[in-house]
Amino acid sequence: MLEIKKFAAIDIGSNAIRLLVSNVIVSKGKEPQFKKSALIRVPIRLGADAFVNGIISDENVARMIDAMEAFKLLMKIHKVERYKACATSAMREAKNGKEIAEKILTKTGVKIDIIGGKEEAAIISFTDLNSLIEGDNSYLYVDVGGGSTEFTIFSNGKIINSKSFKMGTVRVLNNKKSKNKEIFTDVEKWIKKNTIGLKKISLIGSGGNINKLFKMSGRTEGKPISYIYLNAQYQFLKQMSYQERISELSLNPDRADVIIPATKIYLSAMKWSGARKIYVPKIGLSDGIIKSLFYNKL
Repeated sequence: MLEIKKFAAIDIGSNAIRLLVSNVIVSKGKEPQFKKSALIRVPIRLGADAFVNGIISDENVARMIDAMEAFKLLMKIHKVERYKACATSAMREAKNGKEIAEKILTKTGVKIDIIGGKEEAAIISFTDLNSLIEGDNSYLYVDVGGGSTEFTIFSNGKIINSKSFKMGTVRVLNNKKSKNKEIFTDVEKWIKKNTIGLKKISLIGSGGNINKLFKMSGRTEGKPISYIYLNAQYQFLKQMSYQERISELSLNPDRADVIIPATKIYLSAMKWSGARKIYVPKIGLSDGIIKSLFYNKL
């Protein structure tokens, strides 16, 4: 007997807001299959407000309300039975973040949970990450967002340590150089301290930018990107202007600027950990929310 369930996840990030609708196919005697049915991405850069001014602007609040209304209609059309909306660092750090969440609930009926870095990492851990982490190899999982980056170290199939740093792409773009230097130094110390003695270490990268870089590489799914390739791509992207990245590489305007600091973060993590390759499975917060809903972990 075959049963199909529909779940949705709303990920309110610092660079964009996403709605993921997934079919969960359940058949007797088999592992459930998670199939993406629809993915809608809205470029509302909340981090540009939160990390510079400390509050989210009235304009972006209005855009968020419109987005939630649209997402509600789409979930109704898809006949979604359960959903969850999670907001990360931009909403967490904005002084009016909680107030906005209450306003959206009143206006649209969509309840938004503002989650911390550890909770975000825990939700992502519900994804297919374990299928990559096997044997006696070691991995540094790096999830780069607009406002923060989550790092988790795995060795022998177990979590060794994890930490969230305020080193996201939108934040790096808006910070002063001295502030970025300070946070990069802190991350370098943490990675070196926690990866010392680990052999055969590889990176696992998640986030919209590394997914885009992987797609641009032409690699087949499951194959890693090398440090040499990623560094060459970084130098290539840096030489291009913002306009050229949009016109010649067909990058979205809200991707064409953040892809530079994102690539730098992944490269730095590889350098500091000694990793020579990075795997890019299609996982993220939205996928974790879907699985958490299915297994009743949320």
